[in-house]
Amino acid sequence: MKKKICFLTDSLFTIGGVQRVTAVIAKALAESYDVTVMTTDDASQEDLSLYGLKEADITYRYFSYPAVGRIKENCCKIYSFLYKKVLPQNKLTSSWYALSSFPGERRRALAGELQLGSYDVIIGVHAFFSIRLATIKNRLKEARTVGWIHNSFDALLGKGSAYLGMELKSHYGHQLALLDTTVVLCNSDARLYEKAFGFKPVVIYNPLTLVPGKASKGTSRRFLAVGRFAHKHKGFDILIEAFAAFAKANNEWGLDLVGEGPEETLYRELIAKHQLEGRVHIHPFTHDIQAHYSAAQIYVLSSRWEGFGLVLLEAMAHGLPVVSSDIPSSRELLGDFGLYFENGNTMQLARRLEEATQIDWKKKSDEALRIAGRFGKEYIVKKWENLIG
Repeated sequence: MKKKICFLTDSLFTIGGVQRVTAVIAKALAESYDVTVMTTDDASQEDLSLYGLKEADITYRYFSYPAVGRIKENCCKIYSFLYKKVLPQNKLTSSWYALSSFPGERRRALAGELQLGSYDVIIGVHAFFSIRLATIKNRLKEARTVGWIHNSFDALLGKGSAYLGMELKSHYGHQLALLDTTVVLCNSDARLYEKAFGFKPVVIYNPLTLVPGKASKGTSRRFLAVGRFAHKHKGFDILIEAFAAFAKANNEWGLDLVGEGPEETLYRELIAKHQLEGRVHIHPFTHDIQAHYSAAQIYVLSSRWEGFGLVLLEAMAHGLPVVSSDIPSSRELLGDFGLYFENGNTMQLARRLEEATQIDWKKKSDEALRIAGRFGKEYIVKKWENLIG
């Protein structure tokens, strides 16, 4: 009998890097395992044409949390404040916070749904579901629990984090330690987890998740950046400011941004401020992202943080040289290949853009294709199969 695997996630049927990677890994594992994806997406959102899900034998289950009474909800908020601001943060207070931030009605509902599946392995996708899975682990005695973390350590737990932040760092460590396994996306993060919390995660890189289109010809004089416009994550504000500085001495190159999200208005305001409407273009997400990679000449990763720069693999699979912020995950993926700038340093990025216009493009393009070839789906899926057993 095949082992039963469940991916527990907030969303699968929307456009995003985590969703795409989850779909690709789930599809590949479905060839050898009985795979379910349980998601808090509404069932009406189901779109199996997305990420090629029609091709896979996967079961989809939809879950929503029950409501919590106002009095209990307010009590939970009070304890949350006390935990973050007043109480010592240790295993005991962390366990209480786990219960207050995930009230009993919701714990029982989620555990009950998972128990119905009699799964051998349950994989919590992203930090929040990894923590929720840890909180109900004692109700899932027959299942092996795995947390799959897609953000970098610093992005989740560092000062100024848009996610968990320093206030919940101790809680996060105590909870993840309860899981059977935690998976992170790069070795530098694994070392940080071990140093901070005393357990060593398993490192599994993300695979190249799309079939590449035509390789770039390297003649378009277009920079490209791809990603969601939210949380200042991708640093597109930095990139636009840097391009504005670069454009003062260069009137030939343009910039394409592909994505959608709440920060789009900010980016359009910056473009207008620098009078770059004719040179910087914003494009919506598309199922044919390959066309943008094929039409570009240089890829730019301006992210303030990345758990794993999936777009780097996609860009290199189309033969694009890369300019990247100097963050650990990029260094690990690119080595000496990338043209790096100090994270957040607008003027240094402007200088790297200028340097990128002068490189031996064909040589760099060939190297990009070789690097992308190391992250084939078959190799990465084997890592997951070894983990699952």
